[in-house]
Amino acid sequence: MKDLQFDNHDNRIKYYELLLERDLEGVQHIPLPEGYRFVFFRPGDRDAWIEVERSAKELVSYRQGLEVWEKYYGGNEDGLSDRMVFVENESGEKVATATAYYDITHRDISGDGWLHWVAVRREYQGRGLSKPLISHVLNIMRNLGYVHAKIPTQTTTWLACRIYLDFGFRPLAQNAVNSRNGWRIIKALTNHAGLEGFDAATADEILADCQEDKGGQEDVF
Repeated sequence: MKDLQFDNHDNRIKYYELLLERDLEGVQHIPLPEGYRFVFFRPGDRDAWIEVERSAKELVSYRQGLEVWEKYYGGNEDGLSDRMVFVENESGEKVATATAYYDITHRDISGDGWLHWVAVRREYQGRGLSKPLISHVLNIMRNLGYVHAKIPTQTTTWLACRIYLDFGFRPLAQNAVNSRNGWRIIKALTNHAGLEGFDAATADEILADCQEDKGGQEDVF
């Protein structure tokens, strides 16, 4: 493991879908670094959202961005004005985003809030933006009336998963069973104290055999 170095968005890692949860009581407030500010979505911000997600490697193309936007937010842009947040730099450029949303598949009948599409532009990663962004959006979620939150993620974005664990999120019970090997990968890559019930995956178990290997992507609940 010591010889393996992984990017924060690395498709060499075997893919498993992961789902975390926590109560929204007592979410810490973390201020943005000087020179940045939070703004809500405004009409016309779709392409800025796509560019942030592309830069963060969450999307591979503008075309895919349009498809994802339509799937998650199409026909509901009016509802994003108090849910979708951007971080802007001093020049007004949007450099990060996250959304206080809900499960668009309607499989989750709990009424919980879902934190969606957290991303920081590649060149702004490592500048202390992600944790203030997450804390801000979780507090927005609470102000919207949610008492519990879920965050979907995946093993290929293991560093984001570590940040969520730092925030007190823990694997959803059923997901811990259905994606147990995925959580073993996260344990191996982060050694996070919040995953003490999981043994660490070996190097061979971490590395994907091929792009078609999508183990654990079904039934995240």
